[in-house]
Amino acid sequence: MKNFKLAVLTVALATSSIAMAQDKAALVKQLLDVQRPAVEGMARLLVNDSVSPILQAGSEYLQTQVPAEKREALGKAAEAEVQKYVQEAFPIVRDKAIQLAPTTVGPLLEQNFNEDELKQLVAWLSSPLNKKFSELNPQLGNALTQKLVADVRPTIDPKLQALNVSVAKALGAPTNGQPPAAQQPAKPAAKAPAKK
Repeated sequence: MKNFKLAVLTVALATSSIAMAQDKAALVKQLLDVQRPAVEGMARLLVNDSVSPILQAGSEYLQTQVPAEKREALGKAAEAEVQKYVQEAFPIVRDKAIQLAPTTVGPLLEQNFNEDELKQLVAWLSSPLNKKFSELNPQLGNALTQKLVADVRPTIDPKLQALNVSVAKALGAPTNGQPPAAQQPAKPAAKAPAKK
């Protein structure tokens, strides 16, 4: 009889553990579903960041190598190519991120949060207050960024300009329209007076 009670208790505990694991897995899935917009936002940010160096190099090229009258047309053509890339790349990156989230983020959520915490997270992330805060968050970030840039610009701009000159000198590149020191023509040596 004791063995039977022990077996029943073992089965009950195992069933309870399985149910808790299933509940926790269901909560993680629900949390990932609620977080899908954030995952999509991360994918969009990655795609946009991937074109930043190309845009910067293209802009520099336009400003330094292209006649002024052709810059606008060529800039628009380049921008169209970038938009085409973003439209093609974003769905690929977004879909892969959504596919990977359950196997990468899911286990971390299961390991680091108990069932009650997961329920609280799902409730918070699904709440109207969180949605309102999330919608306002970009505006909050922009307000801080604009004020920060305006306040530090007078201090940082001279440092940035000095860095630009220092880097140009280190590379042997021209600074302020002057040829680099390494490329300046050597001054002729002063002739010694002729001996009489």
